[in-house]
Amino acid sequence: MIKIGIVDDEILARKVLEDYCSKIDNFELVLSTGNPLEFVNFTQQNEVDLIFLDIEMPELNGMEILRSMINPPKVILTTAYSEYALESYNYGVVDYLLKPVKIERFLKAINKVSASKIIEPKKNSGNEELQIKHDGMPVNISFKSILYIQSFGNYLKIFTDSRMYLISETLTNMTTLLSKNFQRTHKSYISNLDRVTKATKTYLLIENNKVPVSAMYKVIVFEKLEVLAKL
Repeated sequence: MIKIGIVDDEILARKVLEDYCSKIDNFELVLSTGNPLEFVNFTQQNEVDLIFLDIEMPELNGMEILRSMINPPKVILTTAYSEYALESYNYGVVDYLLKPVKIERFLKAINKVSASKIIEPKKNSGNEELQIKHDGMPVNISFKSILYIQSFGNYLKIFTDSRMYLISETLTNMTTLLSKNFQRTHKSYISNLDRVTKATKTYLLIENNKVPVSAMYKVIVFEKLEVLAKL
């Protein structure tokens, strides 16, 4: 079964998608909510394979959620606005549906999911190490030892308990390789939330290092910190 989530603050739009999803044999609707923060909390403790995600919502919009997530599920965007279409495909969005969503267009999006075999096991599921190449040699870094990761031009600096690694990679690609306790906190930083000792409105303290938190990611960062504290 493919576990489905619907995130849309319009009740009618949610009901339409719920009805459409009920007609697909291998779909299991595990969450339907108008609260994007509820979705963020839910995904910390539950698996979701594919979400139908609205863009214009209070507190957090759909693009902010996409920009902030590590290892996000596959996404079909649903919106009344077309201006986000180009940016959305930078985040591996399967399709982009304009409201009101017609059943024919919904089925076309689902066919894209099936044709591309887009529902696959998440990378690093059960893996406790990040595999990188450093100075031309393969290196395995324990997730637990990583403090934070900083963008540095065309490179990334990976700060660990013992040293710093400089690798040729992008933050966007790196987010697909990390476990759920990692979070984008700034356009140039990813933080290991398990290693945070203090959190303020503008930075996280990780082993005496102040890692910046930008306004774009602040809400999700603090939501995830609260969830992790309860686990």
